[in-house]
Amino acid sequence: MRHIIESMLLTGVIMLATLFFTLTSTIAKEPNDTNYAPVEVKNGGTVSGVIKFGGEIPALAEIEVTKDTKVCGKAKPDQSLVVDAKRRGIKNVVAYLKDIESGKKWALDEGSLKMDQKGCVFTPHILVVPTGTPFAMLNNDGILHNVHTRSEINEEINKAQPKFLKKMKLTFEKPEFVKVTCDVHNWMNAWIVAAPNPYYRVTDEQGKFELTDVPAGSYTLEIWHETLGKQIKQVEVKAGETVSLEFTLTK
Repeated sequence: MRHIIESMLLTGVIMLATLFFTLTSTIAKEPNDTNYAPVEVKNGGTVSGVIKFGGEIPALAEIEVTKDTKVCGKAKPDQSLVVDAKRRGIKNVVAYLKDIESGKKWALDEGSLKMDQKGCVFTPHILVVPTGTPFAMLNNDGILHNVHTRSEINEEINKAQPKFLKKMKLTFEKPEFVKVTCDVHNWMNAWIVAAPNPYYRVTDEQGKFELTDVPAGSYTLEIWHETLGKQIKQVEVKAGETVSLEFTLTK
């Protein structure tokens, strides 16, 4: 009788373990950050803004191409500082809420979680990805590239991506602004922002951004640019309302 009971208990444990594995393996992995709790946001507010350049607007610089010119061309625009000449807006600034503890869930679009190497340029120049979520690094150039991340918090990645390897899956487990370069083509660089919450946006060509579905409350909004540095502002978000901000960055 004792052996029968032990056998029944063991069978039950195995069944429960199998059920747990099945359920967890079919659920999409949420961004890996224990400090952020996704909740349903009703009547949330919006934080919108524009980041402008102060001072004389710099001309868009060019970088000489020194290798694989048949594919890469002879020169590439320097994307480290792109300013709209008419509106003074700065492209590729990251705006984010740095102290938010709960809010909307990530709207994960697998098609947007990718960075391409096309024409020997990383596109987009700045990619925001959720922590703990795989994204694709593509190579559509038909030549050898090398993906080298300059991480300080996450594990460094240094992988060759030859022409036959069109896609690699990469993941950053911890929040970090990670610079990525190509060791084969030294002018190629970009940034991958491993974000702990979905309230991160990259400014467009006019220097504008918008954070939607923000729960009512007080927050610290920080902006980051790769050459112009950071700024912060305190923002009070009210339910169903929009808060508009303006920043000025200078060299």
